[in-house]
Amino acid sequence: MRKLYIGNKNYSSWSMRPWVLMKQAGIPFEEVMVRFDSFEADSKFKNAIAALNPVAKVPVLADGELVVWDTLAIAEYLAETFPEKQLWPQAAADRARARSVCAEMHSGFGGLRGHCGMNIEASLPGVGARLMKEQPEVASDLARIVQMWSGLLEAHGGPMLFGEFTIADAYFAPIGTRIGTYGLPVPARIAAYIGRVQALPGVKAWIDEALAEKDFLQFEEPYRTGR
Repeated sequence: MRKLYIGNKNYSSWSMRPWVLMKQAGIPFEEVMVRFDSFEADSKFKNAIAALNPVAKVPVLADGELVVWDTLAIAEYLAETFPEKQLWPQAAADRARARSVCAEMHSGFGGLRGHCGMNIEASLPGVGARLMKEQPEVASDLARIVQMWSGLLEAHGGPMLFGEFTIADAYFAPIGTRIGTYGLPVPARIAAYIGRVQALPGVKAWIDEALAEKDFLQFEEPYRTGR
């Protein structure tokens, strides 16, 4: 049985991506949650994950003797291992564009990701409103996401970004939770897309389990007192 090593569901956006991809696609795996205690080099978390991969970050997929880290590498490996699941869009042009937007997520949106850390349990609309005013990169990142999603939904007719559920939807699922947590303003069509994604069984399962954790970590809670 392949194993997926993840961090706390409430906070770990990178872990969420392959987890919901595998759950939604029906790919069996054993979950191994390695609790965040800190990200210092001598932390229990870092020591546990460093035994699996040299960068000591989650997620990590172990399939027999093979260990794959980095979310894009995991997604590509799963797409090649389970071609019948059609994890990427079927058309070559759509696959290229799906890979492009996933790569953009992987290396971009630093303002939104940095200022609006994933915290599924929290409700911080006041913080979100302040960040939209004080941090121009948050507003510009959100505008790009709205532009991207709107174009893809219009081109493919929904319900997901490329018609049916793909790696791209799994990759952007944590952005949807951030938009909800911080009450970031998006058009109705984008809000409806987020709602459809979060209603998917694989995504709903992650969110439900994140809400059940009740493991609040101070270093992951910069806004907890600012609700």
